[in-house]
Amino acid sequence: MAEAAEVSEGCRLPVLRRNQDNEDEWPLAEILSVKDISGRRLFYVHYIDFNKRLDEWVTPERLDLQRVQGPRKEAKTPTKNGLPGSRPDSPERDPKRKVEVVSPATPVPAATETSQASVFPQNGSARRAVAAQPGRKRKSACLGTDEDSQDSSDGAPSAPRMTGSLVSDRSHDDIVTRMKNIECIELGRHRLKPWYFSPYPQELTALPVLYLCEFCLKYGHSLRCLQRHLTKCDLRHPPGNEIYRKGTISFFEIDGRKNKSYSQNLCLLAKCFLDHKTLYYDTDPFLFYVMTEYDCKGFHIVGYFSKEKESTEDYNVACILTLPPYQRRGYGKLLIEFSYELSKVEGKTGTPEKPLSDLGLLSYRSYWSQTILEILMGLKAEGGERPQITINEISEITSIKKEDVISTLQYLNLINYYKGQYILTLSGDIVEGHERAMLKRVLRIDAKCLHFTPKDWSKRGKWC
Repeated sequence: MAEAAEVSEGCRLPVLRRNQDNEDEWPLAEILSVKDISGRRLFYVHYIDFNKRLDEWVTPERLDLQRVQGPRKEAKTPTKNGLPGSRPDSPERDPKRKVEVVSPATPVPAATETSQASVFPQNGSARRAVAAQPGRKRKSACLGTDEDSQDSSDGAPSAPRMTGSLVSDRSHDDIVTRMKNIECIELGRHRLKPWYFSPYPQELTALPVLYLCEFCLKYGHSLRCLQRHLTKCDLRHPPGNEIYRKGTISFFEIDGRKNKSYSQNLCLLAKCFLDHKTLYYDTDPFLFYVMTEYDCKGFHIVGYFSKEKESTEDYNVACILTLPPYQRRGYGKLLIEFSYELSKVEGKTGTPEKPLSDLGLLSYRSYWSQTILEILMGLKAEGGERPQITINEISEITSIKKEDVISTLQYLNLINYYKGQYILTLSGDIVEGHERAMLKRVLRIDAKCLHFTPKDWSKRGKWC
């Protein structure tokens, strides 16, 4: 049996942890760092196949020293494109081609003895695209939006890996950035436990609590520093223009060049909960849309998304986050919906910055699925014919980029090829799941409350 002193960085071994069901388990973990405090050895471990936000410092008593594996180099595996392939005559090649929409009540012709029988079942019900994967429960991190997007009620569940980020980027994934460096953050009435590394000044990382002003997001060394700052800070809402208000929910548009300090502080805070490379200092080319909740003390930050002032890829979101105290309350989908409302006013179709992580894709597909199904279920038949709609028409109505419309329809397995034409088959399960999901979705954006005038940044100087 190995001794604790022999365990070094890169070693793998089982480590005792308490799961969400309050039960002990021994998952395999990798040692990322070792340190000695007052003569006691501590190990920073990453649980293999678990989200990085569960990484922690552990004592030798929690290590299974009988099953130590030496350090090893992991082979790089190429990532796969998640979009399905297309045939020359598939909807990807011809988005203007009309497809018929078949509801559960619509009689469907019986399948012939051809290869189409496996695509178009005789009962007219669409197959689920991905079966739910068995496995023990684990807490999953938020991509930045909302874990409520993991609800399988939209008709097509899936079991994602625990990556927890919007954009997958491991170019920065060295030992320093793999370790959480902030112990705790006090933001207004909330105390937050960071999930990931954030490049705050090094002298702040040794503090038990990092204090932030919840209105300007300036950081301080102590509670006394924060209290002294609050006597001088006159902000009670994010800087910038309030472009939306309904009830207690407001959105503020912030220019990354005009409000550089706030934007940089927002990015530092966001990095604590986003496991990917984000901007910290060069905020000039970006706009930030901060969602707040109002009470008698001011406008409290709930979440935000950023977008490029000029995007050659039609990205309408670069980075998106709902702060942990406000997750699982529908705010994530509200942020996504708001980004598409801005795209509608701009007269463009938009898409989030790619590539998406598994949870990022799941969150967006939940929104795309509900939005597209709303359109399809609202179609009316004319002259006894099945209702028809094109991919382009769906894209124009929703401002969702047509590639995302196609991939969502294929993910839900709604597209069937029958006798030379494409038919969208809405099964009873899909309809019922969508109706249940929409009953839960209480928060919606009211376009009448949006006061937004898009700017043509191409005609301006360096984003002035």
